[in-house]
Amino acid sequence: MAVGILEVHVVSAKGLKSTDFLGGIDPYVVVQYRNQERQTSVARGAGGSPEWNEKLTFRVEYPINGQGGGEHKLLLKIMDHDTFSADDFLGLATIHQVKDLLEIGVEKGSSELHPCKHSVVTAANSYCGEIKVGLTITIKREGGDGGGEGQQFGGWRQSRDF
Repeated sequence: MAVGILEVHVVSAKGLKSTDFLGGIDPYVVVQYRNQERQTSVARGAGGSPEWNEKLTFRVEYPINGQGGGEHKLLLKIMDHDTFSADDFLGLATIHQVKDLLEIGVEKGSSELHPCKHSVVTAANSYCGEIKVGLTITIKREGGDGGGEGQQFGGWRQSRDF
């Protein structure tokens, strides 16, 4: 089994629409890969065209062991931070190229998808903007022992105060 790092470079977004009656939006992105979740900082006052330029990292394995089959997709959920109420969902982008990048990474040691635009859709599947994201996969080691299970990789911001 190959084990490595998936680095997600969240660059920017355009065309995001406000869900609030008053004022603009303070967007952030929640990135999910399998059972791992990371989040960008809040782009305060950035409105519908925020820039984050942040890199979040995830542990990857190929082939995948255990339950869940071989689902290799990256979900990017764009949210609007609200101070006095629950954060609002703005849209979702899905990147399906992770499996292909993993296969190339296993073969060559690394692979990359340069930052490019991905469509953001609402819960009703209507277009609501775009997000620019790049991916890099670096294979660290091979072996069937599953070592490093408890190891943490950078980019985790769950405990951060808002």
